[in-house]
Amino acid sequence: MKPYFLPPLILQKIIWIPTNILLRSFGHLEVKGMENLKGLKAPAIFACNHSSEMDPFFVPASLSFFSPFSPIFYTSRESKFYVNSGWRKYFYGGTFFKAWGSYPVHVGLHDYEKSLAHHIDIIRARGSLCIFPEGRTTPDGNIQPAKGGVSYLAYITGAPIIPTRIGGVFRFSCKDFLLGRRHLSITYGKPMRFADHLNTSQPNATPSMDDFKTYANTVMVEVGKL
Repeated sequence: MKPYFLPPLILQKIIWIPTNILLRSFGHLEVKGMENLKGLKAPAIFACNHSSEMDPFFVPASLSFFSPFSPIFYTSRESKFYVNSGWRKYFYGGTFFKAWGSYPVHVGLHDYEKSLAHHIDIIRARGSLCIFPEGRTTPDGNIQPAKGGVSYLAYITGAPIIPTRIGGVFRFSCKDFLLGRRHLSITYGKPMRFADHLNTSQPNATPSMDDFKTYANTVMVEVGKL
């Protein structure tokens, strides 16, 4: 295990019990599709829809305490993105994010290898990743067009993509949560492999950026079906 695996492992284990109690007691959390994770080992890429700032807590909280995918790592924006985000600038994109397992995507480079350098290293070190291919929270509750990074990560590392649907959190409020008005859910779909798609559509071809984007949207279609 790499040294940088320890902080997120410790933090995620510390909050696992209270998070489970809160989500199941007040949010009536229902976890579905666990049978689709049987037999899988890290690394894996959990591709999730993005409806709320709460979303990053769902994957580690819904997995077992001794899950083989633990700790979960994340993609985030660079710290400069949060400069004008009020209180968020003190937590997002900095030391706390890295301690939780969140590493920035370097935007604007038009090069997946450079943009996702942290995450390639994490997966190759057998760390599992939670990624939100839409790149932002949905403004209307619907799944937005996906970016191709999730496909590139699956292509370059060979890790399977797990379509993951988080439900019940769009326009979520603390009041709704404490009053038990929401029924939260997380559903895991069947693993998808970019290599299978490539072998079918373009045997022996080097995929383009458009290929990565197309497959990322195929993944999100599967997320939408869950």
